Amino acid sequence: MKTTIKKINRGLLLLATILIGACTADSLEPTLSQNKAVEGSVTKVDNLYSILKGAHNSLTSSGYYGRDMIATNEVRSDNCFSNGNSGRFTTQGEYAYNSNTGFIWDNAYYVIANANIIINTDVTTLEGDQAYGEHLQGAALILRALAHYDLLRVYGQQHAGGTLGVPIVTEFKGEDLFPSRSSVDEVKAAIYNDLQTAFDMMDESYDTSKTIVSKYVAKALEARVAIYFGEWNRAISASESVINSGMYSIISAESYVSSWAGDGGSNVLFELAFSGADNQGSNALSYIYRYPADEPGGYGDLQVVSTVIDLFDLGDVRANILGYQHGGTRLRNMGKYPDTATGADNIPLFRYEEVILNYAEALLETGGDALTQINLITSNRGALAYAAVNKEDILNERRKELMFEGFRFDDLVRTGQAIPFWGSTENSLGTISYPNNLFAYPIPISEINANSNMVQNAGY
Repeated sequence: MKTTIKKINRGLLLLATILIGACTADSLEPTLSQNKAVEGSVTKVDNLYSILKGAHNSLTSSGYYGRDMIATNEVRSDNCFSNGNSGRFTTQGEYAYNSNTGFIWDNAYYVIANANIIINTDVTTLEGDQAYGEHLQGAALILRALAHYDLLRVYGQQHAGGTLGVPIVTEFKGEDLFPSRSSVDEVKAAIYNDLQTAFDMMDESYDTSKTIVSKYVAKALEARVAIYFGEWNRAISASESVINSGMYSIISAESYVSSWAGDGGSNVLFELAFSGADNQGSNALSYIYRYPADEPGGYGDLQVVSTVIDLFDLGDVRANILGYQHGGTRLRNMGKYPDTATGADNIPLFRYEEVILNYAEALLETGGDALTQINLITSNRGALAYAAVNKEDILNERRKELMFEGFRFDDLVRTGQAIPFWGSTENSLGTISYPNNLFAYPIPISEINANSNMVQNAGY
């Protein structure tokens, strides 16, 4: 069955789908544990928490941040290519996708649908701690903003020579059954509005878990969006909110590699929770980066471009994330998301190091002290300190620090760079010039067919 925005808006997404994997039936009102529509089902603040967990669960799917969002943005960059070992990500890595390829559209709008139920609930009618209910509404606003931002950077035309963004959906059952695409600027404004509203209404005393979005994730995401669009003063202000909270710190050089095998470090603002019980197995992000236990029977499609190892200074602990498999011939991401047994690694979506890098770049662009900030990173990585810093230095530090986390493609396009790409044997296939229609992913054909107001991106 095709999943379209129309169906989500019409409420045909049932609460059983929304809550899948998020909670047990025992924790819900009777109507919530069955395939019932939402009306009349949300009666307690605890129900909002269950729905919020459902939204988080959608983020963890292999079709979203559980694998594809991160892997696609790495294989479309100068960090990785697909060797075609299992046939995965060759289409993305060779920029050969079309409207049938599929990507995050459905999963992102599921997150938005879940969030909209929470956001539009009148918490004064609910049983339980209503202040906590408002806090959960703020968390839902952050998730809605994150999903709209992800949709915008994937499907928006800002790097393809156009102005169209994606549909902004703010109601679970709205009147607009066939939403059209809002402009890039309209989507960006909606994201910022959600994030500021969330930050103002959330109470950090309720933030007890790093696997649930917290108050300062709103500002970390705002800084990320602002950097993406070159809004430097906004990025500075948002970054300083996180920094001045005093709640986070850069992980030390000694702990850097091992931190990827643990959960909830001092540098983590928000991470997606996985466990052995989730049994991600072959669908795990780790499994696409490397073979399990160095056995060639695994996937291991995302291979690291051989020259990437040359980016690192001698002694830079980030180089220790890299390693070789297949008889020592294939350079791999061996250290980030290391569990190939069950895929139980938590996936950090917001790290304090990114906040510092965002801050440094924004300071550089406005004449501030970027040098001090960038050397906070190098001093905790065993890398050489900078005596002076320029834009290229900051982008290189972002590349080294955030490698394999899905940032590099966006860093290349937002700075107007051409992107090299390779075939399955690391043979050069050319360079994608900027701007390019291929930098905007095609709207899924199911959405085009179901929604007469939907406009396809150029070239598809």
